[in-house]
Amino acid sequence: MDKKKLTQKTSWFWKWFLNSQVVVALIIVLLLLLIALVFTKVSYLFEPVGQFFAIVGLPIIIAGILYYLMNPVVNYLERKGLKRTFAIILLFIAVVALLIWGIVVIIPQIREQVGSMMRSLPGYFDTISDKISEIFKDPSFKPFQQHIDNSLQKILESLTETAQKLSRVTLQGLGSVVSTLATVVIALITAPIILFFLLKDGGQLAPYILKFLPTKARKPTLRVMTEMNSQLASYIRGQLTVAFAVAVMFIVGFSLVGMNYAITLGILAGFLNLIPYLGSFLAMVPVIFIAIVTGPIMLVKVIIVFTIEQTIEGRIVSPLVLGNQLEIHPVTIMFVLLTAGKIFGITGVILGIPFYAVAKVIAIHVFEWYKGVSNLYEDEEKNPVE
Repeated sequence: MDKKKLTQKTSWFWKWFLNSQVVVALIIVLLLLLIALVFTKVSYLFEPVGQFFAIVGLPIIIAGILYYLMNPVVNYLERKGLKRTFAIILLFIAVVALLIWGIVVIIPQIREQVGSMMRSLPGYFDTISDKISEIFKDPSFKPFQQHIDNSLQKILESLTETAQKLSRVTLQGLGSVVSTLATVVIALITAPIILFFLLKDGGQLAPYILKFLPTKARKPTLRVMTEMNSQLASYIRGQLTVAFAVAVMFIVGFSLVGMNYAITLGILAGFLNLIPYLGSFLAMVPVIFIAIVTGPIMLVKVIIVFTIEQTIEGRIVSPLVLGNQLEIHPVTIMFVLLTAGKIFGITGVILGIPFYAVAKVIAIHVFEWYKGVSNLYEDEEKNPVE
């Protein structure tokens, strides 16, 4: 009798709360938010962990990028019968030789062009200023002359104030500059060591991690890790290959039309091309500026070079190298770039898309798992929406 009364008393609570998938999901979300709130209150306990990752993060990222570039070559040499360790050493020697060649041949030219560009900048600004003054002296601008003068004065005052602030920040930030240089030096020293062991033992990393997981979780976890690795490999190899092709096309194009600083501007364009959609247009800003100063004929030539490069990149290089492997909508990419750039700066802009691709893989598999355990999508699976 008591058991029957207890069942009657608790049945409504079980029906409306404990037996409701939506309520259980909301409770789980609430618990996760509470855990996050607790972590924010004891965040000081994790400061040593953050400092550790701040030190090892850069060399790991550098080694990881180089791993995805060099691993296919090492695998190819290994398939040809060369021992993996010897293949890695041979590839390292080839990379060092290329770096020495770049330092001897390319770096001096870049240094000379950058120095010449810095010396020419005041003249460029004077030329632009004179041309703008000539335009504004036109009689049609006379009614707006006062407003134009006021605006120019405000712009000059703003630039002066910004320069003063920048100089103060620069003097105050010498310590951080030294710290950053030390971090970069440490990264350049340790990254090759990490890269060597990644190339040598990287294939054993996934099985080693899976040993710590329950038996039933190993296969789905391996599937997620394989997809994540595929996404990262495709993106990194593809973007770097496209960036290299863009740099070569711009260097050749600018050299053919007689553009000053062709090598420096081409390398800058290749580097900026690592930023999806925006990189090439950002690279054209200094090019257009220099072309305007040089003359209208050079401006037309530069626009022709840019049009040809964009056509080749968009119609041939990018589809051939990248394809549609990430399957990320362009609007999503723009949102990711804006958000990652706001939070993490230039590092976020460059690494935001691959990290989003990895997070997308995890989210898709978590959602598929939730669909299976929640039983809320059975009708959708039986009768898919057309």
